[in-house]
Amino acid sequence: MDETSRVGIIGSGSWATAIAKMLMNNVYELNWYFRNPKHIKKFRKDGRNPNYLTSVDFDVNNIHFYTDINHIVEDSDIIILAIPSAFLKKTLNELTVPLKGKFVASAVKGLVAEDNMIVGTYLNEICDVPLDNIGIITGPCHAEEVALERLSYLTIACLDVKKGRTFASFLDCSYIKTSVSDDIYGTEYSAVLKNIIAIASGICHGMGYGDNFQAVLISNGIQEIKRFVDTVHPITRDIKSSAYLGDLLVTGYSQFSRNRMFGTMLGKGYSVKYAQMEMLMIAEGYYAVKSIKEINEKYKVNMPITDAVYNIIYERISPSIEIRLLTENLR
Repeated sequence: MDETSRVGIIGSGSWATAIAKMLMNNVYELNWYFRNPKHIKKFRKDGRNPNYLTSVDFDVNNIHFYTDINHIVEDSDIIILAIPSAFLKKTLNELTVPLKGKFVASAVKGLVAEDNMIVGTYLNEICDVPLDNIGIITGPCHAEEVALERLSYLTIACLDVKKGRTFASFLDCSYIKTSVSDDIYGTEYSAVLKNIIAIASGICHGMGYGDNFQAVLISNGIQEIKRFVDTVHPITRDIKSSAYLGDLLVTGYSQFSRNRMFGTMLGKGYSVKYAQMEMLMIAEGYYAVKSIKEINEKYKVNMPITDAVYNIIYERISPSIEIRLLTENLR
């Protein structure tokens, strides 16, 4: 992998579009997969993604659009996965050409729920991608602020730090600063868990809890994340760094956080089904909390916030009851 590598994005949502915007500062041509040919036609006509981050202009002469996932994998050296986790397995099952030999970067902030695997593990064990060829893109970074070119920071996790730095250079630009980590497991699990904590934050916001309580909730949230990632993958890491704490803060507090928005609707009394219908976009924490709950049956980590969110969403326990019980476990 070097600066001449051909880059392909699989996904057409807001985060995929934000990543494409970053890439176009550094690559002359970009390969981009859309499932719907009608969206490509409109994109070519208007120079914008017709459904997401519609204020961002692209030079479509420098974009090669694909509707066949096998063709884009064949034509790219680097593959960036930027699709909701709920659709990842189905999408990758359409592949008849191998991912092995490609550098595959995951911008998916969720798990492969059917297998209770983080994406990096799924790519390695199911798709035969060597661990050294897997990268994890993590925040804190919301797509909407990338569209506005507000200064943001990304961490690229890769066991091969040299490859991580090379990949990071494709994203680095005037409004994006990048750093590299070798913690591919901790950063990815943290990115999953922060969505669950953000749902809890939203639920409490919807119920009328104030800033004082939210500060306690988020502080306990980062402790919960640390307990889990240190148990699942015990290495030396600074949980206070932006890839962990920063990502949790922006997801827990930001107006752009779909997980917080989803939680807020639950806290205001909306049913899970109605909140999902109103959202239009997927809240990854909805799927993640069930998988994490099942994974934690093995590790037995104390996770009161995760348990509370699971009970509200899947056991249909009243948020007022569950959050009241949670407040007794926070310090």
